[in-house]
Amino acid sequence: MPLPRRTRLVLGAGVCVLGSVAAVTAYVLTQRDPGVPAAKGADAPHCRRITDAAPDSLGGFSRWDSDAAGVAVWGNRDIVLRCGVTPPGPTDDPCVAVNGVDWVVDTRQSTPTRKVIVTYGRVPATQVVFTGEGKTDAALVDLSGLVAPIRQRAHCVDSV
Repeated sequence: MPLPRRTRLVLGAGVCVLGSVAAVTAYVLTQRDPGVPAAKGADAPHCRRITDAAPDSLGGFSRWDSDAAGVAVWGNRDIVLRCGVTPPGPTDDPCVAVNGVDWVVDTRQSTPTRKVIVTYGRVPATQVVFTGEGKTDAALVDLSGLVAPIRQRAHCVDSV
């Protein structure tokens, strides 16, 4: 027995809605952030390990995949990690040690709404840019764990 016309229309509309939801979900799950360029040394094995091990959530933000090597992005570029940047030399910029990793605040690139930090004494160096209202201290602890396996060759903070 054929279905009434009204039932066929409702079923057809339901199939269209489900198809649209599936398409949007697939787009969101596969969306990539192409706007962050790779650093010069991003192809280093340590960089691949760092980005492969980077968490799905950081500082309260979800991670987006990037087409660029050595890059991880969370939120709407609220936190951006770039591995393979040029290591900083001796500097007067502020430095802090987090779980055995020295980080330098790059005062030339930082602004009141944007904090740029770079690992010190490690090759390749890793740069992190914070622009969001996320939990930067907790994020820095997590990121320090990612870069800690890279041998530290120099310190900007006196070892205790």
